[in-house]
Amino acid sequence: MTIRVLHVASELYPLLKTGGLADVTAALPAALIELGADARVLLPGFAGVAAGLSELRPIARLERGFGISEATLELGRLPGNDLPVYMIRADAFYARPGNPYLDDEHVPYGDNAQRFALLGWAAAQLAQHLDPDWAPHIVHAHDWHAGLAGAYLRAAARERGAASAPPARSVFTIHNLAYQGIFPAQQFGELGLPPDFFDMHGVEFYGQLSFLKAGLFYADKITTVSPTYAREIQTVAQGGGLEALLKGRAHDLVGILNGVDYRVWSPAADAAIAARYSVTRMSGKLRCKAALQQRFNLTQKHDAPVFGVVSRLTEQKGLDLLLAALPDIVSRGGQLVVLGTGDASLEQGFARAARQHPEAVAVELGFDETLAHAIVAGADVMMVPSRFEPCGLTQLYALAYGALPLVHRVGGLADTVTDASLENLADGTATGFVFERFEPDALTAAIRRAFALYARSRDWRETRARGMREDFGWAASAQRYMALYRELV
Repeated sequence: MTIRVLHVASELYPLLKTGGLADVTAALPAALIELGADARVLLPGFAGVAAGLSELRPIARLERGFGISEATLELGRLPGNDLPVYMIRADAFYARPGNPYLDDEHVPYGDNAQRFALLGWAAAQLAQHLDPDWAPHIVHAHDWHAGLAGAYLRAAARERGAASAPPARSVFTIHNLAYQGIFPAQQFGELGLPPDFFDMHGVEFYGQLSFLKAGLFYADKITTVSPTYAREIQTVAQGGGLEALLKGRAHDLVGILNGVDYRVWSPAADAAIAARYSVTRMSGKLRCKAALQQRFNLTQKHDAPVFGVVSRLTEQKGLDLLLAALPDIVSRGGQLVVLGTGDASLEQGFARAARQHPEAVAVELGFDETLAHAIVAGADVMMVPSRFEPCGLTQLYALAYGALPLVHRVGGLADTVTDASLENLADGTATGFVFERFEPDALTAAIRRAFALYARSRDWRETRARGMREDFGWAASAQRYMALYRELV
């Protein structure tokens, strides 16, 4: 039996990307198709999506618009791999310039509840043959934006009769529990769900409504993006108020590590970097480093370790800790290149450091996919000192590109990077630098260990080569998802 699975999300690389979610929704369906699944994606019709899909054609009119006059479902293909993608054409909701979630003042749109309720509702309609030619066995919803899909599936089953099964089984993946899609209780009436769904055993969350909680409560199975994070979110420290629900559903909760799409992230085939290289031919890495130093007007020193950051500039990412440790990098002769945008105080702090040390510190505010590749290729060390991190993809890209990751032992970072301690170096297992306590002195100690290993060039080269040989491709993760789908179907 060919399993038909519909991935429901708000982003898809390369059409629209604000974070790692887009990389996952692009790579996972493709990996599932290679394993024999019939996988498709459902997206809101944001401007980049509508412009980027090919062969778009109308499938059906959506009978519920959640307050807008017209919404239709269209089907197109993702250029490059022909992945079938359904798109909700609802211009009153989605045809807005700039950020898909926030207005020009960086405030969430006031109608986000309706915008993303439509996404979840359309997914449930597809499970009920809204497209007469295709319906999924599994609706796989990603993050809070798609959180209501399971609730609408459950409501549809109730409409059919007490003994009816939902029209499809559902999986909900938490990419980051910190983003919960919380809205005022008075908006519940606009969602069209049964009144008793607004309950602590339902979508109600401390007197408000939570799309994320709906996803966790109504899905048949819950996944998150690393085994360690699956354990962490069942604790008060990282459960975001949902730890009791998650602990109660522990038998339905599994951590499956995200993968890397090596068709996009491979230094041997990357057209976005200054020179291609591989674990057996590393000379191009040095040319990438020189190009990066030149791009940012840093001192052209091949023996100065370059530390890279490609990240949202937020406290969650531990960049307040890095800012405090920055003088140690500079005083030891290192260089730092930062690409990202986020909290104003962190943006200002890194910009100030770049003005004070223009030969050693460079900052570019914003996001640029091509530049991200150039930084990972040119860096010796990639910094991922996150306070918490569900999976993290940056450290996986860094390993592939021979930039040793420096990470906090948390979430997916703990699952993917092995510290360059003396015993791990002796055992031949070290792939980067890991610090335990989320404190400035712990990060500074890890930075000092990075400098110490960099000075031992043979050990450095061996550790770098080991990291580059690690395989975090999607094949193994996709097989685990397939096993989960088969269990449900």
